Amino acid sequence: MSNKKIPEFLTEQEQQQLINVFNVRYFNSLRNRTMIKLFLSTGLRLSEMIDLQWNHINLMTGQLKVVEGKGSKDRILWISDEMIEELRLWKEKQVEKLGKCEFVFTNRDKGQLKDRDVREMVANYADKAGITKKISPHVLRHTYATDLLRATKNIRLVQKALGHSDLSTTMIYTHIVDDEYEDALRNFRR
Repeated sequence: MSNKKIPEFLTEQEQQQLINVFNVRYFNSLRNRTMIKLFLSTGLRLSEMIDLQWNHINLMTGQLKVVEGKGSKDRILWISDEMIEELRLWKEKQVEKLGKCEFVFTNRDKGQLKDRDVREMVANYADKAGITKKISPHVLRHTYATDLLRATKNIRLVQKALGHSDLSTTMIYTHIVDDEYEDALRNFRR
């Protein structure tokens, strides 16, 4: 077993604190909350979030296509009805304020966001929410992976959702849910 550091992740309570800190009456605040919720719903990498275009999301079926993720690989993810609604609302506000945009999350000039700005935004809102852990978009990805593994107990599914080519990369998440995992394995085929 590699001695990779166990990744930081948010508890359910911390996730709620983070989401609840936004004042969605404001355009940027709505954009940022939608982005954070999408990070938590999909486990996208920061670069994938910044590159995400409206034509990669089917707001009818909830299919989200990650185009040229890490290693230039595409993958398909599915989002919940609640997340579809969040994105619909965001798209409406975005079109209202900026006109039709190619990218899901843009600056005021309809351009792509910069990764540094997104990192800062996530850290600032986590701070406002009173979360003492050092939070980044990658921590949101770890949170998604941890929650998905907990819910499915299927490491291969998590690997596929995250777009990892090597299962050993995904295995770091098993440490987080070790107790639940150990229990399941001990009681398997008794």
